[in-house]
Amino acid sequence: MSLSLFHLEGKQALVTGGTQGIGAAIAQGLGVAGARVIINARDQDKLDQALQAFHTKGLVRTQGILCDITHADHVKEMIDTIENRLGPVDILVNNAGIIRRAPAEALSEEDWHAVIQTNLTAPFLLCKYVGKYMIQRKRGKIINICSIMSELGRDTVAAYAAAKGGLKMLTRNLATEWAQHNIQINGIGPGFTATPINTVYREAGNAINDYIISRTPAGRWGTPEDLIGTAIYLASAASDFVNGQIVYVDGGLLTSFGKTD
Repeated sequence: MSLSLFHLEGKQALVTGGTQGIGAAIAQGLGVAGARVIINARDQDKLDQALQAFHTKGLVRTQGILCDITHADHVKEMIDTIENRLGPVDILVNNAGIIRRAPAEALSEEDWHAVIQTNLTAPFLLCKYVGKYMIQRKRGKIINICSIMSELGRDTVAAYAAAKGGLKMLTRNLATEWAQHNIQINGIGPGFTATPINTVYREAGNAINDYIISRTPAGRWGTPEDLIGTAIYLASAASDFVNGQIVYVDGGLLTSFGKTD
């Protein structure tokens, strides 16, 4: 076995929501492994700031593209533009996501639709339009960022959990359909990971922070960097016979009933 199995030289990756948090960490990791990386966002300022950060770290081949991935025509235009001008999308990472917290009985239909559209419909659209090119080439890697909420319920996140559960099954269904074309579609299920959307919960003394740390066998929050190795593995030749799997990077949370002492 050679470490070249994990090299991504000559590959091009598209990472949605790649300006911060998990998306930025995965994009950086794929770039260090040799891939040319395109990060997607819908805010020009955030995109510019992220690209500057990547370039400062020496990842000068990182590029950015604006697109609101909740609109099918915008997604198709973006993918066609990349394929025709920048080259094939060998690796797609569906990372972009939002959350709207509210008890189910108080959750507005507007918030429900926004979460489903961003976290489930948008990944489907990206898979659809990238997949058409991958099927023609008879190769490709798709990584969907799922969640432990693909498996567990929790108060106030009904829309998010429904979307992430759907994304898990979309991953498995596409793997079933497209494996014959030498396309591998897998997911990563992060545990509770320290990102900008949960900063308020990670303050010392916060009951949620204390519960998460006690509930996770590793005894800490995950970091975006904890996901890089799994992403490289699923994007590389090392995973060519791995399909339809969700790899949970959660510090052991899903395997444990919890501490009893």
